[in-house]
Amino acid sequence: MSKRGRCLMLVLAAVFMGSMMIGHAAAADKVFKLGILGPFTGPAAKSGNEMKDAATMAIDEIGNKIGDYKIELVYIDDQSDPSKGTNAYAEAIERKGVQAGILNWNTAVTVAIQPMLAKYKVPHFFCLGAGKAGIDKWESLPPEERYLIMKGWPIPQKLVVGYVELLNDAEKKKLWKPDKKLAALWGEDTDWGRSLVGGMAKGLKENGWEIFTEEYFDLKKTDFYPYINKCKQAGVTLLAGSSSGVASVSAIIKQQHEVGFKGLVVADGLGWVGDWYKMTGQASDGVLDMQPQLTTPAQKDWVEKFKNRFNYDPSPSAAGMAFDYANFFVKIAKRAIEKYGELNSETITKIGREEVAEGKLTYSRADGALMHARYGTDAASRPDPKISPADFFFPVIQYQKGNGFNVFPEDVKQAELMVR
Repeated sequence: MSKRGRCLMLVLAAVFMGSMMIGHAAAADKVFKLGILGPFTGPAAKSGNEMKDAATMAIDEIGNKIGDYKIELVYIDDQSDPSKGTNAYAEAIERKGVQAGILNWNTAVTVAIQPMLAKYKVPHFFCLGAGKAGIDKWESLPPEERYLIMKGWPIPQKLVVGYVELLNDAEKKKLWKPDKKLAALWGEDTDWGRSLVGGMAKGLKENGWEIFTEEYFDLKKTDFYPYINKCKQAGVTLLAGSSSGVASVSAIIKQQHEVGFKGLVVADGLGWVGDWYKMTGQASDGVLDMQPQLTTPAQKDWVEKFKNRFNYDPSPSAAGMAFDYANFFVKIAKRAIEKYGELNSETITKIGREEVAEGKLTYSRADGALMHARYGTDAASRPDPKISPADFFFPVIQYQKGNGFNVFPEDVKQAELMVR
């Protein structure tokens, strides 16, 4: 071969190798970074880490790939603190390249991150921090700045009506006749706690109840003896509230039992963590909550897989719903690729606004949903999930010996209400 021929061959080889390297680089660059937001440290760390583990499990089960995109998870610890959460999220976007996010647990964080999402044009889905302040913030933003596409939990005022309806039903059926309709309400001193307690107070008053006291506590508080003794001495017959602080809610349940409180106890969210019975023991017998139950073959199979991997019992709310929502995001991402040919913040936002927010794209039992019949929203509900027995729905349950039994409504009832 002539010298000129050899040179030509070398040039062609170099061009070929260069094109191959460019092709490999392009393939390697097809990565989508998804942020998982939650309190992985702090007072709600137990719930946060259940969410983290469940979301990780869901993405692992699809081989960490959607289409020809590798999915990299970036864990964003908000520590149940709005300022810390916003800063951590901004850093995850700027330094780690997060292109979309899912989940969270605290309403104050739901509120705080929304202007930051608009600044970076990064869509976020399925905040479980559900207090009304999250919706108020969303409504205060111009439509083009609403990058919180859908919340993952409706405002508590929409759900607590179930407790009031249960009490009315129990009185009508003569399952319970309190000496007097006197309620003491308690909650974490957050928008979640105030929203839930406020909604419950309104419903109770409309149904002839008197509110003896309405008090709010720090997430870390564990001494409730003075509060419970005061309620007992006043003849309170309903002690009801909510806290996402695991130590706090388990303390109030154990202490009301020790003090000998007689009446009904509502601890909304007790079942948010899978190990709640280890923390409360028999003190939780008779306590009311609103939780999906892990009773179907598919749910039991998922629980077994979760326990085998993480070595603890998952809760249906923190872990179960996080698993479902991670899979809902996968469906959204697949639709973005199908419709727009690529996966990035812009295409995810478009699908979110055009299809998820309009109720055209949902995630249901047919897709593999475990905890609710169908996840989705629509123009009338957004950004909250749509609530109905065919959509997002919590039965009222009563705990006995570490198990929850549906006591309301009638069509899902497993047991009659028991009163001490």
